Amino acid sequence: MLLFEQIVVVISLGNVMLAAVLIFMERRNIAATWAWLMVLLFLPGVGFIVYLVFGQKLSKKKLYRLKEGEFSHFRTAVDKQKQLLESGNLEVNDPAMERHRDMIFMNVVSDGAYYTQDNSVRIFIEGNSLFDDMFQKIDEAREHVHLLYYIIRNDELGSELMNLLVKKASQGVKVRLLYDAVGSAGIPSRFFKPLLAAGGEVVSFFPASFSFVNFRVNFRNHRKLTIIDGKIGYIGGFNIGDEYLGKKKLGYWRDTHLRMEGRAVYMLQARFFLDWNLSSPKRLAESLTLFPEMQGLDKGIGVQIVSSGPNSEKQQIKNAYLKMIYKARKKIYLQTPYFIPDDSMLTALKMAVMSGVDVRVMVPGKPDHLMVFWATHSYLGELLKSGVRCYLYEKGFMHAKTIVVDTQISSVGTANIDIRSFKLNFETNAYLYDTRMAEKLEELFIADLADCREMTMEEYLNRPMRSRIQESLTRLLSPIL
Repeated sequence: MLLFEQIVVVISLGNVMLAAVLIFMERRNIAATWAWLMVLLFLPGVGFIVYLVFGQKLSKKKLYRLKEGEFSHFRTAVDKQKQLLESGNLEVNDPAMERHRDMIFMNVVSDGAYYTQDNSVRIFIEGNSLFDDMFQKIDEAREHVHLLYYIIRNDELGSELMNLLVKKASQGVKVRLLYDAVGSAGIPSRFFKPLLAAGGEVVSFFPASFSFVNFRVNFRNHRKLTIIDGKIGYIGGFNIGDEYLGKKKLGYWRDTHLRMEGRAVYMLQARFFLDWNLSSPKRLAESLTLFPEMQGLDKGIGVQIVSSGPNSEKQQIKNAYLKMIYKARKKIYLQTPYFIPDDSMLTALKMAVMSGVDVRVMVPGKPDHLMVFWATHSYLGELLKSGVRCYLYEKGFMHAKTIVVDTQISSVGTANIDIRSFKLNFETNAYLYDTRMAEKLEELFIADLADCREMTMEEYLNRPMRSRIQESLTRLLSPIL
């Protein structure tokens, strides 16, 4: 009995000490601090272990190390573009984008997101057409194929991709594959052996330092990028796996992905370059092969590639979302699989609808992660009270991460509208400054409404007690989900 009492005392003291660290030393967001205190209170001992694995902050000191001269021409170009924006001399292809110069400027300043206007962009909303197109372009590659994915599955689609990459590597094409150690945790090392044997390179992002223990498990590279010969780039919500073809229990998979050609691909390549050099012992060096000269469209689509992650306090993608919302005058159409906003995002959407903006939010009608699903519904109720129209997608699973404002500006990328994407994940989004693209994405949103059920305030107020309890408990933990 004495031993048991001593253990209880040690655990209690450990909880108190950790609570003191949370409150006085780490200076976290208040909501996150309370969430961790709840974990420590209700899970003594276990909560301490959970914190060690999931609660650690990421050291930001020179995480991405650039050698002397690397990206110097990009930095010079960004500085020149900043001067053009400050002087009002930057010409825009689409006259409607004149009112969005301040957003372009913000992304240039906060993330060095160079604004390009020579791009062609194609939208994909289902897996078969996307992967048919992507695999064809990979098969046509002559110099290199770079892939960065959160999830790669050892299944039919994953094997098809691997066979194609082995083929290209055997032909002398440089194939580099970077995958997230958490998202692709179940994939066996033998899956990559044929590619390595053919001369390809494979690296995992933030792998475990010790067997089965990864103290950086909370920081995940959630990006989904493919770059081919430095001229063609893919970005969006699709990972590599059969579920993204609608072959698993969630059924039809509704997502949004882009194929881009033009100088915006340079920015995707630069993002891969940085993540690869952070993860691989064999660094990439800048070259004309990676960043080839290209002739884009004279009157192409305006694009900024914006990235964010736990290595930065700026939360660039969230700020760009907020900027779009605050600029809205007529309508905001938003699709996201996980809706766990922080106070700033929630306030922005409420202010928009109270200002007469038609705000519509579409989320999945079925869960893939129960706790996130319950937390999402707690926030939907708050939006409904303000007048936001909320829709539950029921055809299959809604995984698209898109927002369209005033049929003018839009965003497609990897970031969800949740605190994890804003603060803990490494994410990349494409911000599109083009009325034609906004019209297409808006039309897709409207078409999706046919497969949705609109949630009403009456329905929300009459939900069962079990749902209320689930929502309340998961909302307490929402800052760390």
